[in-house]
Amino acid sequence: MRAKGAASRRRLYQNPRPRTASIEANSTVDARAAWTASSPASAAISAADGSCIRSSRCARITMAACVARALRHVATWVTRPTSATAINVAAKSRVMLGAAPVRMGLHNMRAPCTFQAVRPQTLGLIGLGAIGGSIARQVKQPGRGGGIAVVGWSPEPAERALAAQEGALDDAPARATDVARLADLLILAAPPTANLAQLAALIPHLKPASLITDVGSVKRGIVARAERLGVAQRFAGSHPLAGTHRHGFAAAHADLFRGAVVYVTPCQDGADAAREIAHFWEDVLEAEPVMLDAARHDAQLAATSHVPQVIASLLGDFLARHAPAGSTFGTGAQDTTRLAASEPALWTEILLMNRDEILPALRALEESLGTVERALEVGDASALSAWLARAAAWRRRIGGGGSGL
Repeated sequence: MRAKGAASRRRLYQNPRPRTASIEANSTVDARAAWTASSPASAAISAADGSCIRSSRCARITMAACVARALRHVATWVTRPTSATAINVAAKSRVMLGAAPVRMGLHNMRAPCTFQAVRPQTLGLIGLGAIGGSIARQVKQPGRGGGIAVVGWSPEPAERALAAQEGALDDAPARATDVARLADLLILAAPPTANLAQLAALIPHLKPASLITDVGSVKRGIVARAERLGVAQRFAGSHPLAGTHRHGFAAAHADLFRGAVVYVTPCQDGADAAREIAHFWEDVLEAEPVMLDAARHDAQLAATSHVPQVIASLLGDFLARHAPAGSTFGTGAQDTTRLAASEPALWTEILLMNRDEILPALRALEESLGTVERALEVGDASALSAWLARAAAWRRRIGGGGSGL
């Protein structure tokens, strides 16, 4: 008699390997050469660094105004409703700074005057794709950026020219180093491994008081790199939970971040920089910042973002190879495979960078698949119904739902 398929099929992970020991070990994929920062800089850049931008602004306002601003931000962070993800974090009444949870409040704000740095005079963007381009478009919308100048660089000259022509950039220098010299806040919006390379290459060209962030979806590697490079007090990672499976500046739009949750991941001893970067996302881009430890971020996103990408791509690959010729696909197949259209090169980097968190999630998923397979083999309607009911209840709880074929 043939053995049951669920019992006899070979497990993908007979001997699970221990998680990667080094935080940066997963970040060794070579960045594309086109993303390496250029040098030397153009000679036309002003030497007036503006290294005292924050302190000079603080000097022009009263302490009462600073305190009032601090109170407004505390109230906003504690009471404003956000997406289901942010509400789940906020329900724990804490943010993650380093290894220890810290309750949000005035004791966690320190000098209120540091809030003045969240609206930089010059914003620098390294990367003008869907995320970087959307930041530029939103800041340059009339009445939105408050006079912030935006300079940006892409390895593609045509992309730089298009962004400038459409009014998303005030200047598009030919060198990434030129952008770094001008920026009060520098945002690395390249692919993840390129961001690692750019961080190291551009630090020597930054103003003394400039802040730095990135927008990648894996945080441990770049946070560790910033700490190792000695810029922990000026860097915090960012990850906006907004985006599209499309890529390039043509995929950018001006309201991508409005109301979106943005995780901000501080370095050790970098809480001040993290708060200022969080307030930039809130004040300028109208996003909902949530501070989260980098390790916790990567574990959470492995389950909520990276595994869904794997599943969508698995289904897309299955349909490409096994769907009968001439098949038509309804909304169910189209919706569940939307992510499969994401950029392969980008997702190769993400999956490899966070593989020590993704692999355990895939193993757990395989166990669930085995449960469904066994229920189908023996015709266990109650087990199938319970499995479907749990999934349906979860989906309705987070918002949306309904049936699709």
